[in-house]
Amino acid sequence: MYLDNFKLPIDREDKLIRERMIHNGGPHGYIDNLYPCGIFSEKRLREINFDRITVFYGENGSGKSTLLNLIAHKLGLHRAAPFNSSELFDIYARECSYSAGYDDNGDRYQIPAGSSIITSDDVFDYMLAVRTNNQDIAENIEEAREEWAGLKFGRTVKFGGMEDYEKNRLQVLARRKSLTRRQFIKKTAGEEIKLGSNGETALTYFDSRLKNDMLYCLDEPENSLAPRLALELVEIIGKMARYCGCQFILATHSPFFLSLPGARIYDLDETPVDIKNWWELENAKIYFEFFWKHRNLF
Repeated sequence: MYLDNFKLPIDREDKLIRERMIHNGGPHGYIDNLYPCGIFSEKRLREINFDRITVFYGENGSGKSTLLNLIAHKLGLHRAAPFNSSELFDIYARECSYSAGYDDNGDRYQIPAGSSIITSDDVFDYMLAVRTNNQDIAENIEEAREEWAGLKFGRTVKFGGMEDYEKNRLQVLARRKSLTRRQFIKKTAGEEIKLGSNGETALTYFDSRLKNDMLYCLDEPENSLAPRLALELVEIIGKMARYCGCQFILATHSPFFLSLPGARIYDLDETPVDIKNWWELENAKIYFEFFWKHRNLF
C-alpha cells in the first residue's frame, strides 16, 4: 500500500490557533475561521491506518470530505476543482504526518506521480465541458454546411498571400472528388463527444481517469450515478484495488460503496471514531429496514 498511516495534530490545535492569533495582531488577534480545528479533536481521531480500500463514512458535516482534503493536500495529490479552505487549513495540514507502506523488497513506497483526488465537482465540470464542446461543434457544423457549397461550386479562391491560405485549403478539401459533404463537415467542424445520461457520462469520466498503480481519493463518487451504474463503479474500484496496484480512499455514505470487499471503514458519526463493518452502519440499516418493510411487494 502506498499510504499506510496518517496522523492528525489534534493535541496541538490550541497551540496552532494561538500562534495564528499572534500572527494576526497579538494575543487578541482575530481569526476569521477556525476550520478544520475542532472537527477531529471532538471525535478523538488521532490517526488513520489504511488498507487497499479505506472508507470514511458519515452524514453531511461529519468531516469525511475535510479528512480526504487534508490527506490529498498533505500528499500533494493532483486536484482539479477548488475545495473549502481557511487561513488555518494549510497550517493544520503541515502539522499532519503520514507514513508510506513497504513494497515486497522492504523499501518504502513513494506516492505515485499522477495520483489524484476526484470530487463530484470534477465530474460535474467534465459533464459541463462535454456539453459545451458539443454545442461549439454543433455551431461549427452549421457553419461548415453553409460554407461547403460556396467552396465547392463557387469562384476559385486566389492565393494572394498567407491570409488566403486557410480559405484556399478548405476549398481544395471541398472540391476533392473522394470527399463527401458529410466527410468535409466532419473534418472541418470536429466530432461531437458521445453523450449519454448524466450517470453514463460520470461513469465514462471515472473509467477514463482511473489508471493502474495509483492512489486515488474519491469524494462521494456515488453522486450522479443511478444504482446500476454505481455498482459498475464499485466493481471497477474493487478490481483495480485487487489486480491493478491501486489504493483507494473514499468518502461516502452509499451502501454500495461501503460494501466494497475488504474495505476498512471509519465511522465518523461515532465518538470516538470507530472501525465498523458496512452492515453495522446506520445508512445500511435504514435501507435494509425500508426494503424489509416493503418486502411483500417484491
